[in-house]
Amino acid sequence: MEGLSSLFLGLILSFLGQLPLGSMSMTATQIAVQENFKKAWKYSGGVALVEMVYLRFVLSGLQWKMEHHWVFIFINWITVVFFFVLGVLSFITAQRQDKTRKALLLNNNLDRFFLGMSMSAMNPAQIPFWIIWSDYFLNLGWLKPGFASFNFFTLGTGFGTIAGLSVYMYGGNWLVSKMKTSNQTLNKILGIIFMVAAVIQIFRLLHA
Repeated sequence: MEGLSSLFLGLILSFLGQLPLGSMSMTATQIAVQENFKKAWKYSGGVALVEMVYLRFVLSGLQWKMEHHWVFIFINWITVVFFFVLGVLSFITAQRQDKTRKALLLNNNLDRFFLGMSMSAMNPAQIPFWIIWSDYFLNLGWLKPGFASFNFFTLGTGFGTIAGLSVYMYGGNWLVSKMKTSNQTLNKILGIIFMVAAVIQIFRLLHA
């Protein structure tokens, strides 16, 4: 019973965490629209796998992370540069592309599962998210410390991440089809999202 409650807790939290519009959710929509749902599911699986690894890392060593805070600051600054570059490239691609060309991140032969893993790995902002919520749930007693409980919680977050991205896969595909949105517009939207994400990341770093 404790394991199921931990799994459900992780599922709900991760699902809700995926609902705000972001680069990973927008990419899930683009894959569903410009390629197919099978590849979108593979992408979502890659995102979920890395998020589960990050979470398990958080649950396994809160003390280590406090002692090596500079590592995460360094990774966050790299992410800022990465988001800015992708934002600029998305706008450039939007200006140059025709209506049928794929989005910037999809214009390659990389397996979509590994694309999901790569994008999730370059999003260290999820680490403080899981640190805060894991500590909060532990203090409330909703999440019990222990190997089995942590594993169920981690597994639940994987399911929740995929469920949240599926909302963008199917809902986004329906909305794009309904509004007849062009690939050029999708690239512009993704460019804006990357730029906003970079600014938010800078704000967090400067006010940490």
